[in-house]
Amino acid sequence: MGLRAALFLLAAVAFAQERLEDKFYVPLDDPAIRYAQEPSDPIARLEKRLEAGQAKLEYSGPQGYLASVLRELGINLDSQVLVFSKTSIQLPKISPRTPRALYFNDAVSVGYVQNGDVLELTSLDPKLSVILYTLDSEKTDKPEFSRRDDCLKCHQGPVTLGVPGLLVSSVHPRGGGPGDGHGSSYMTDHRSPLNERWGGWYVSGTHGEQKHLGNNINLVDPLQPGGPAGPDSQNVTSLDSYFNTSRYLAPTSDIVALMALEHQTRMTNLITRIGWDARINPKDPNLNSEIEEMLTYMLFRDEEPLKSPVAGVSTFTKTFPERGPRDHQGRSLRDFDLKTRLFRYPLSYMIYSPAFDGMPDAVRDRVYRRLYDILSGKDQSKPFATLAADDRRALLEIVRDTKAGLPSWWK
Repeated sequence: MGLRAALFLLAAVAFAQERLEDKFYVPLDDPAIRYAQEPSDPIARLEKRLEAGQAKLEYSGPQGYLASVLRELGINLDSQVLVFSKTSIQLPKISPRTPRALYFNDAVSVGYVQNGDVLELTSLDPKLSVILYTLDSEKTDKPEFSRRDDCLKCHQGPVTLGVPGLLVSSVHPRGGGPGDGHGSSYMTDHRSPLNERWGGWYVSGTHGEQKHLGNNINLVDPLQPGGPAGPDSQNVTSLDSYFNTSRYLAPTSDIVALMALEHQTRMTNLITRIGWDARINPKDPNLNSEIEEMLTYMLFRDEEPLKSPVAGVSTFTKTFPERGPRDHQGRSLRDFDLKTRLFRYPLSYMIYSPAFDGMPDAVRDRVYRRLYDILSGKDQSKPFATLAADDRRALLEIVRDTKAGLPSWWK
């Protein structure tokens, strides 16, 4: 661990100590967690490969190390989404003309700012949860990722369920009426109506008559947003009129990629919270309610229905399902619907994630038991009663075919 990383860790521990009285937060230094220990997330593994000479980051063009980092981490360019609200450690360099670009896969996200000092990264450790990093943008003979636990000032709070986690927020514009104060910023995911999503983001894609808050360049600062956007902000298929898209690796901020990122963000935080609570106190009486909350979310029982079909403009809609896995009938939890809901088969693909597998055995078995009861039709209680019989059967078959490590009674 470098000197900078050590200093950041010390600052984070001191910050965490100030909040120990708030029981909602899980202490980072709890013996069952030890968040400051050496992680084994994808970026930590890449750093070891770099140190051993088994990998090399190439510096290319104005984006510097960005393209090389994405290749090494297995992140597709078509996952790019663009945000111009000032919600980053590099906020002075972010504007509607210079939005921050985010790229992601199931475990890692990479943020790029034009002429920025660093790349901003998050990486999911199977047990420790989200680890935050930066990589200096300046060219060097030995590029090095720095762990940034000081970023937990924003990435650990009520919106991340009290654990180090991920954030996708939307800035709501002021109504413009008499006595109006500033607008508000709030987290969004698949539970949110489209008309509350993506304030402060660019959105490229079509969505029929339903409206969203994206492409409103008045929304710059969460504390000082402007008014609502006009109709020309909707069903935008090209962002060229807003800023110079040639300065980015892709010209899009794909609506389908945004929807997948939103779903994945809360799913990651739910998995982490249950895993941490189960390690700290396996008999925690709150675990049952937390498991039910996670099952409701991962089975999309609280999803806001789409009122019109949605279509992206990048290849994300094609490449994301190709990542599979697929059952013997060719079905995948990554298959999109995009007509009335996000996915064709309503069960989160994050069930395949190392973080899900990294939950303590006892609590993961409880999740499997509940999931089996729901999908087999034994459990018809709310909110699972609305899960159609065809969906239950398809999900049961897909999980049986594709999920490694299932209990024997699933088969």
